[in-house]
Amino acid sequence: MTDEGAPEVAVFTEPGGRWRTVALGPILCLVVLIADVFVGAGVHVFGLALFAAVLAGFVALQVLAARRHASVEVTASDLRCGTETVALADIAEVLPPADPQDEDLQPWETARVLGELSGVPRRRTPIGLRLAGGDTVRAWARDGDGLRAVLESVVTRGEGSGQ
Repeated sequence: MTDEGAPEVAVFTEPGGRWRTVALGPILCLVVLIADVFVGAGVHVFGLALFAAVLAGFVALQVLAARRHASVEVTASDLRCGTETVALADIAEVLPPADPQDEDLQPWETARVLGELSGVPRRRTPIGLRLAGGDTVRAWARDGDGLRAVLESVVTRGEGSGQ
């Protein structure tokens, strides 16, 4: 029995960015403030507080953008890469990984990237997918092997359309 309002449980998730990163700039400013106190070179409270706020603001914007555009999630029914969602039932085949030693690109390596991006985000592994309509696309994740395993299990279980 499913509850219509209940959120789906993620089978695989990568947030794209972590909010704890926002705290690094202010922590560094606090370390500099403590060093100022011990060195006796004059305490720059206002400057360090302003710098900490500016750093935290810029990093918060970066984390927000990363969580929106570089996150990956697989639920029981959908694959979401960035801002684009594909129903798992629409995935006909998970294509074999590319051979890094091969000079020729596999056809899926030049396919459209999921997530309304111009290319696979840095430090992400692309995974070729053939959709039920015949289109080929590239999904991606930091843990490419983990995402591939989840997607292959979905397709082999028969939740994907098969062709």
